[in-house]
Amino acid sequence: MSDDTVQKRSKSVAPPRFSLLDVHLSGVRLAQAVEAILGYAADGARHYVCIFAADSLLKCRDTPHLAAVANAADMTLCDGMPLVFVGRKFAKLDMDRCYGPDVMLRTIEAGCARGLRHFFYGGCDEATVLRLEANLRAKFPSIRIAGHHVPPFRDLTDSERDAVVAAIDASGADIVWVGIGTPRQDYWVSAYRPLLKAPVLVAVGAAFNFHAGTVPQAPRWMMRCGLEWLFRLIAEPRRLWRRYLVGNPRFVLLVLRQWITRRPAPLGEVLRRPVGAQKET
Repeated sequence: MSDDTVQKRSKSVAPPRFSLLDVHLSGVRLAQAVEAILGYAADGARHYVCIFAADSLLKCRDTPHLAAVANAADMTLCDGMPLVFVGRKFAKLDMDRCYGPDVMLRTIEAGCARGLRHFFYGGCDEATVLRLEANLRAKFPSIRIAGHHVPPFRDLTDSERDAVVAAIDASGADIVWVGIGTPRQDYWVSAYRPLLKAPVLVAVGAAFNFHAGTVPQAPRWMMRCGLEWLFRLIAEPRRLWRRYLVGNPRFVLLVLRQWITRRPAPLGEVLRRPVGAQKET
């Protein structure tokens, strides 16, 4: 990769980041996040974006590899009001929640005028992804869908991986949206960034199911009040009870401990360097 491309990449990762539980989070507004992704799609380099909630930070505490993936991302956006609160209150950043489904919709909408091609990797089954594509075409008639792939619920074999890479490259996709659940999707975008020609890989979690209409979204007022977790818990108690009833109190205690002890860093410490900038050869 040329020096000019490396320089472009370094400039692309300018959005400010702050430290929370030793994870480097991006403190940006939704519009800034969308514009950054559009910029990544055009700058000639390769990028990946993670979107984290409080549960993702707890996974980082238990799995240092996931924290390393998040800290090496071009952006690790805050999809959760507790994270946004820390960024606003302690890092003094002008930021808001970058809700994964909204990041996806806004980027697709803005990308229509630029002719961007989108590939969807993930979904629980073929029917869900077909509904997702149909709903997106109805909402954005000029959308360019490059293709999709629904992977199995296991690690791919070498031959399957090679076939996926070949299919995505052949599609000419500019942005690959990945919805296979955290942390699996975060490992995927990190591992596949150097393998794919697509400029941007974005891990968006349950956005596929929400936009396909197979899983209900919380009302906007609950999202604004930080109560989306309650809506999701009521909707899927067997799957999510541990995440929210055990994970939420643990997250609060860990944040309080970081605030009191200033370890591993002062709560909300602003990082002055572009964490995601990495030279590629």
